Amino acid sequence: MLDRDGFRPNVGIILLNQKSQVFWGKRIRTHSWQFPQGGIDRGENPEQAMLRELHEEVGLFPQHVQVLARTRDWLRYEVPDRFIRRDARGHYRGQKQIWFLLQLVGYDWDFNLRATDHPEFDAWRWNDYWVPLDVVVEFKRGVYELALTELARFVPRVDYRVESRPDHRSRYLRSGMHQRDQAADPQAGEASREVSDPLHSYTARLGASFELPPGATFEPDPQSGLGVAPPPKKT
Repeated sequence: MLDRDGFRPNVGIILLNQKSQVFWGKRIRTHSWQFPQGGIDRGENPEQAMLRELHEEVGLFPQHVQVLARTRDWLRYEVPDRFIRRDARGHYRGQKQIWFLLQLVGYDWDFNLRATDHPEFDAWRWNDYWVPLDVVVEFKRGVYELALTELARFVPRVDYRVESRPDHRSRYLRSGMHQRDQAADPQAGEASREVSDPLHSYTARLGASFELPPGATFEPDPQSGLGVAPPPKKT
């Protein structure tokens, strides 16, 4: 179902955990990561499509989330020709999306990437709010920035919040340099061990074993230490 300009109606989902980190999924059998998203079927409104896609892609039900906000209008991106089927070229241009900001009120083990026979993701992780802008495929980056920026003011307050977009590229470069310095310092002790074994550090902080939902794998972000990152430093 395309509009007169060749854009397919679609929904995007930014899902937050209790630390206001965002769900980040790896598309099945690829190295591409993205937010959950999917088309709006005929007869659906955007919220109905969002709840359907939420279950189909990550296995969550309405009782597992709270809707915090949505974008006011459609956000559009064009898909390069090399990603469009030959029979659709000349008709299909890309996606127009309504984005939803959701709060997870369930648990990590409620996720199920095998909720349907046609899974979208085969791995997932939690990322700091702005990190996806650095790693999403280039032609989606503009829409991601518009959606994250518009919805940032609705992110719940935690120990640190995303009141404005930080210089995330510089911050993660600094973080990587700091970790290498710790690992090279023989007196770094526990800090050095956390860098070399982040999963041990993560489970130690939780005080419990690390559980995964059915059919899922958790791939830690090497830049953010499994998503447990300190607040961004102001420069």
